[in-house]
Amino acid sequence: MRFPPSWLDELRARADIVQVIGQYVQLKKNGRKHWGLCPFHGEKTASFSVDQEQQLYYCFGCKAGGSVIQFVMDYERLEFQDAVKHLADQLHMPLPQMEEDPDYQRRRSQRDRLLEANKEAARFFHQTLFTPQGQAALDYLKRRGLTDGVIRKFGLGAAPNGWDALTKHMQDKGYTVEELKLVGLTVIKEAEPATEDKPARPRRAFDMFRNRAIFPIIDQYGNVLAFGGRALGDVQPKYLNTSDTPVFNKRLGVYAANLLRKERHLARVVLVEGYMDVVSLTQFGVSGVCATLGTALTPEQAKLLKRFAPAVYLAYDGDSAGQHAILRGLDILEAEGVPARVLDFPDGLDPDEFIRRDGKEAFDHLPALTPESYRMRRLRSEHDLSTQEGRTEYAKACAEILRKLDPVDRENHLQALMVHTGFTREVLMEQIGIQAASTPQSSPSGPRQERFNPRKNSPAATEEERDEEVLISLFSTGRLPKDIAEEQDFRDPLLKSLFIDLRGGASPASLVEMQSDEAVRARVSKLLLSPMSEDTDQLITMARDCLDRNRSKRDRAEYNDLIAQLSDPTLSAAEKLQRMERAKVLSVRLTSNK
Repeated sequence: MRFPPSWLDELRARADIVQVIGQYVQLKKNGRKHWGLCPFHGEKTASFSVDQEQQLYYCFGCKAGGSVIQFVMDYERLEFQDAVKHLADQLHMPLPQMEEDPDYQRRRSQRDRLLEANKEAARFFHQTLFTPQGQAALDYLKRRGLTDGVIRKFGLGAAPNGWDALTKHMQDKGYTVEELKLVGLTVIKEAEPATEDKPARPRRAFDMFRNRAIFPIIDQYGNVLAFGGRALGDVQPKYLNTSDTPVFNKRLGVYAANLLRKERHLARVVLVEGYMDVVSLTQFGVSGVCATLGTALTPEQAKLLKRFAPAVYLAYDGDSAGQHAILRGLDILEAEGVPARVLDFPDGLDPDEFIRRDGKEAFDHLPALTPESYRMRRLRSEHDLSTQEGRTEYAKACAEILRKLDPVDRENHLQALMVHTGFTREVLMEQIGIQAASTPQSSPSGPRQERFNPRKNSPAATEEERDEEVLISLFSTGRLPKDIAEEQDFRDPLLKSLFIDLRGGASPASLVEMQSDEAVRARVSKLLLSPMSEDTDQLITMARDCLDRNRSKRDRAEYNDLIAQLSDPTLSAAEKLQRMERAKVLSVRLTSNK
């Protein structure tokens, strides 16, 4: 599904970036730009710049930057399509028919209908909680130590102990039994013909959730997607969750995503197993808490959590199932590039039990184990370290883990491994596959790879690149002649691509949105901010100065190279003549530019 480029251009044109960002940040005009305190990092001096002409923003502190759509994505923590829809709703712009999707409107209407049904059901459950029919559920929540405030914050509710109270209520609101079945609120038993053993039974519809405390599952956009129900008696299963529906996929979201979205500058997300853990930790003042939805952590959930905080702390139950889930969770987070830690709860307690027993201060001081520390601890519990065989196998298993680490991190774990196994450092390093006195060049894994830096890795020289960047910034104003520069004036591949697109009529804001790498997007945002000068003649003069400097520099480099080649004895007479003719042309050009 894609939005037509022409429609996106119209959206950007209507969505004035100063007005949109001004809803979130107090902006003050200074010169050509508006300035304010950056909403993406704490600061006391305004370094957040908004360029109304180019429809771009850029923070000179944290390097955040982009178009109005990118701002909504980052601030509201939305995917691109949802950010576009959010802006379109604000501007009362109807969404276009999605390309390559003729069935879009029907499915969109159905989705909206089912989401409204869930919202009405959530109201029904919450209101029931404070009636005689919900007394048992309210008593259960109070026994768990929940206050009225946190109950309302999470929209907790109660399903009556009857067969069809919700179904009848929803039918009175205009929903059909088929819609209620589709969204997972109602179960339908089809009619059964009579047999010798039993009479005929008509078609019946009854509630999915009965005699349970209800936990609404709300996504980061505020939509009620599904429900979790905790049994109040000995009924099994203890927790009953909505199955996948047209509006809900348990692999894609997390419980309390709506609250995560509202929290700013989170250092980490605390991921727990159960709904009650989330509610209880939140009540005690722990920020950034959420839970998976009855499944092990999935790659989709890991990607979602990455949008809310730079790291994830796994706070699973202390039982064997919880500990096994931690190992799988660490693998998933590692595969998605999300830094992780494991909170170490004592006495086999789960997060809810621990914080109710020891309080928030104790929770804040829980050890946060690195993935390697946790894996090595698990391995230690699986081997008998009282025997030589156990110590040997434990050392071999740990060596596989330590092989992947940086030298400094590896050294920290080596000390503990030497104590637990009795092996010397030299022996352990050899098992890992690294000689104790090895140099970085002799490491089996090869030289360490540097993190990609869009400026450092550019093939252009530093001085040339500066001129090329200034030229792109000037060209993005739209006030330079289109033929003032050529593709060969840019050696940096990114800058050349930007030049080609700008010359072709692309807007600066659209070019920023095209950059998937965060560092590249920040660089492009800064480049495409309007220069300070209002004088078009001055902009043209600046551009020609940049071009003259770089062209002369490249001519000089080519001339020197040609002169050096003339002394090559392997060149034929024709090849030498060709180089001499080219050198003469460059010499004339260099002389005229002095």
